[in-house]
Amino acid sequence: MTLSLENRIAVVTGASRGIGKAIALELANRGASVIVNYVYSSDAAEAVVSKIKSNGGSALAVQADVSIYDQAVNLIKTAVDEFGKIDILINNAGITRDNLIMLMSEKDYDDVFAINMKGTFNCSKAAVRSMMRKRYGRIINISSVSGQIGNAGQTNYSASKAAQIGFTKALAREVAGRNITVNAVAAGYVETDIWEGVPDSAREYLESIIPLGRKGVPEDIAYAVAFLISDEAEYITGQTLAVDGGMAMA
Repeated sequence: MTLSLENRIAVVTGASRGIGKAIALELANRGASVIVNYVYSSDAAEAVVSKIKSNGGSALAVQADVSIYDQAVNLIKTAVDEFGKIDILINNAGITRDNLIMLMSEKDYDDVFAINMKGTFNCSKAAVRSMMRKRYGRIINISSVSGQIGNAGQTNYSASKAAQIGFTKALAREVAGRNITVNAVAAGYVETDIWEGVPDSAREYLESIIPLGRKGVPEDIAYAVAFLISDEAEYITGQTLAVDGGMAMA
């Protein structure tokens, strides 16, 4: 198999379902040992681990709320304690609390930033400490087309995903000298649980503006991630790869 991840240790946040699950499975298929992070869905996370192991891979489910710094640190520490190192961090955990700004509560705004952006900061800070010591690392932040073009009713979500892109560029500059690359994948309209609350009319509109004419699937994102963390992509850093069927074309 090309783009091998043999002997790599990866942490994937929010990996019990959707895009995170697809990423965890794809990385394991390419040879990585995977920490499957979850907050509440222990059964779903263990199912991902079981599937990886049944295919001959190595995985461990670890509970942690990445918005809480100490728990994020413990998540990364567990990877190092169990597998001896961390090579790859996928900041995938994310939530939505959609509403028009006049109806959006302060809590809904804060909750989205706590998971989507502060979780990215918390896990990255903890992982970079270990990566810098061994002068190797790959960090991918799962952003969104909403952070590139905006989306009505998602001022909180769009802002948090745009912040991830700025964070990606800044961190990439900080750690490039230690052979650590940091990139973002801006996911488009991918059919996952996060879209369950989106009204049918909004879904129809979003589908209508996708040039490729279809929604994405979680595996579309997983394949892009697998490339960006591979040795073949070692000269790519600070970039945002849009995997959105053409929605955010400039």
